[in-house]
Amino acid sequence: MTNSRPSDTDSQATHSSRYPYYVLAILFLVYMINFFDRYLLSILIEPIKEELGVSDSAIGFLTGFAFAIFYTTAGIPIARWADRGSRRGILALGLTLWSGMTALCGVAQSFAHLAIARIGVGVGEAAGSPPAHSLISDYFPPEKRATAMSIYNMGLTAGIMFGFIAGGWITQFFNWRVAFFCAGVPGIVLALVVRFTIHEPPRGATESGTADTEHYPLGAVVRYLFGIPSFAIFATATGLLTFSSYAMDLWSAPFLMRVHDMKSGETGTWLGIMSGLSGFGFLIGGMWADRWGRKDPRAYLWVPGIGAILSYPFSLAFLLIPHKLTALCFYLPAITFSAFFLGPVIAIAHRLVRVRMRALTSAVLFFILNLIGLGLGPQAVGILNDVLNATHGELAIRYSMVIVMTGKIFAAIFFMWAGFKLLADLRKTDATTSA
Repeated sequence: MTNSRPSDTDSQATHSSRYPYYVLAILFLVYMINFFDRYLLSILIEPIKEELGVSDSAIGFLTGFAFAIFYTTAGIPIARWADRGSRRGILALGLTLWSGMTALCGVAQSFAHLAIARIGVGVGEAAGSPPAHSLISDYFPPEKRATAMSIYNMGLTAGIMFGFIAGGWITQFFNWRVAFFCAGVPGIVLALVVRFTIHEPPRGATESGTADTEHYPLGAVVRYLFGIPSFAIFATATGLLTFSSYAMDLWSAPFLMRVHDMKSGETGTWLGIMSGLSGFGFLIGGMWADRWGRKDPRAYLWVPGIGAILSYPFSLAFLLIPHKLTALCFYLPAITFSAFFLGPVIAIAHRLVRVRMRALTSAVLFFILNLIGLGLGPQAVGILNDVLNATHGELAIRYSMVIVMTGKIFAAIFFMWAGFKLLADLRKTDATTSA
């Protein structure tokens, strides 16, 4: 899986007008399975807590830091491999691993067993986005890339939707162990589709100019990235935004069950449908950034900033309004506006680097995003729940989540700041790559 040249068949497939969209559809399904397996745990928190006897802090560790530290750490060497080797093979291998480990979660007999299985899921899922991002950038030109990335990222919300709905009803009619097993099987089948139907495109296939054939070590890529002032700022912004967003996503189901006394099936249905619809936020954000970005590339950072600030008041309304149905009406706009960021951020990050740095760039960006967001967001809510429980009881989760939502305000500020730095960075990058 190293340094193999693309075949003539692969090159022809790359330039076919329809084939890139087939690849995008398959990658969408892979990302859907990724988040189905990842977010299934959210709807299963209450029965797992009851059977295994664990605290909210432990659940926060399981859904956040324990998953994120292995997901982000493994992502770096896997992404470097993807910049050098077969991206479809790496993706198929990772999909097989995380799907198998998801199924094994269903046989866990203790919190430690479940934590080990979730670590396996995290390591497998680290092989998902970096090679997928790199493939998309070689199938779609820069002016279409944010839209393509956003369509791919809609798989995220589709996966959350199926995780909430399927997990909620399977748990209500069977148990949480059956839900994990049912989630794991489809990914193993899809891994075969990835391996045998996706072709490896030439590196830089949609770029003009000389192809980049150099292989970059991790240290060189990290120095390159953090030598770009706007990158460090918007990477921090993505971390701050996902700090709040992951906390909202992973704790909304327990919030509704505790504060509004909803059952798992009802909770999963409401959250699942709205999570699925929120995927249009990715599409709107990507299309808006591509359209506005033709005139001003700063749009790729300002659109995420606008989304973050618009999301904040809707998030507070969902958490603070006491009437269940009224509160639920605010959940959809809250998560939809939050979704504006991902396609534009990945697209502009790939535009700032060389073509054989793209998978590793995604991994570095996701390392920051997930270490701050996935690692600390759910953990912060879990700890705050336990701290505030003595004074607020079941309502502790409401105030914990309100505190964590302030990350969206800071994210908006950082996105806007990065936008003002971007033009100079793009001029420097264009001068370097054309030299």
